[in-house]
Amino acid sequence: MTSSLISRRQFLQTSTLVSASTALGFHILPAKTATPAIRIADTRTISQQPEYYCGWPTLTRRSNGELIVVWSGGREAHICPFGRLDLMRSKDDGETWSWPRTLLDGPIDDRDAGVLETAKGSLLVTTFTSLAYESYELNKALARKPHEEGAWSAEKLERWQAAHNRISADQRQAELGQWMIRSTDGGVTWSGRYPSIVNSPHGPIQLSDGRLLYAGKVLWTGEGEVGVCESKDDGKTWQWLADIPTRAGDDAKKSYHELHAVEANDGRLIVHIRNHNMVNERETLQCESNDGGKSWTTPHSIDVWGLPSHLTKLKDGRLLMTYGHRRNPYGNQARISEDHGRSWSEALMISEDGKGGDLGYPSTVQLGDGSLVTVWYEKMKGSTNAILRQARWTLEG
Repeated sequence: MTSSLISRRQFLQTSTLVSASTALGFHILPAKTATPAIRIADTRTISQQPEYYCGWPTLTRRSNGELIVVWSGGREAHICPFGRLDLMRSKDDGETWSWPRTLLDGPIDDRDAGVLETAKGSLLVTTFTSLAYESYELNKALARKPHEEGAWSAEKLERWQAAHNRISADQRQAELGQWMIRSTDGGVTWSGRYPSIVNSPHGPIQLSDGRLLYAGKVLWTGEGEVGVCESKDDGKTWQWLADIPTRAGDDAKKSYHELHAVEANDGRLIVHIRNHNMVNERETLQCESNDGGKSWTTPHSIDVWGLPSHLTKLKDGRLLMTYGHRRNPYGNQARISEDHGRSWSEALMISEDGKGGDLGYPSTVQLGDGSLVTVWYEKMKGSTNAILRQARWTLEG
């Protein structure tokens, strides 16, 4: 919030200021949920190919207890033409992981990977394709002289150009989209990719009424719409359900990103949004639906700096959000809600040993014994690549 605006805490101090805030359209935050203690059992690296940069994973737990993690693998950098979708499995609650399997490797960059097991047992994996590497990296490299600072080696430049030129310029543009692949046999075989209308890093969720809900953003094929889609056929097809309103003064197309949803025990649907508008910049915004996703409240601050958020409903009905924290202390944090998302606890530190901001996108599952597993990506000090890290932890209270 800019300095010319009154802070949320000041609004809560007097009834006069509360009345003023209502008139100005501010969302008044309720008292925070109590903050439990957290105990980290262990933190480890789970990626197995250090020659690659690993990015933007999602973790899910299947009905049979198996863990599956998917991510953008095969990469040379945060932005490059080599991204693909990789998958690993764990049959022992994250103690060990299988060797990676590549699920999808298109001719341009395949990025953020989401995964969901539906109530019918199907696996859905999501991604989007991007040409950002062309303008951000390749064109700049081509413009540099061989002995100029930052110039690439001839071998690297040739390799990137070869990958880029696998298809024509028109074909590269046609490759842009938001995509999904589907498996009905536990991930042994997979469909070809098909459009998912929207994209978000962690993909869709299963609703209690049997529908699937996908909160996200239209990246390439529309006007940057932000909203939710639904599927009534186990993820085979998707239909637009509703727009998410834009807060007054915000630019949703440019500055709302990377949504994720959860269904609370009281039936409310909650969506978190990565926000890059000037007001509450780099905070997580929240909106809610009380009619199954047909309409949504205007996004509002929940007083959480960090992004993007992954939402999980725990066995006891509490909600858990986990998110990257890209300033000191660099790492990943969690918060709990005991009132169906109406308020959130103070931050719980899952990791705080990061060396910089190229980290995050944590997703979390709850194991059979009630403990939790979180997986994220992180570029470690002294390395040009990012790895997948995992923490196993418990809530004490």
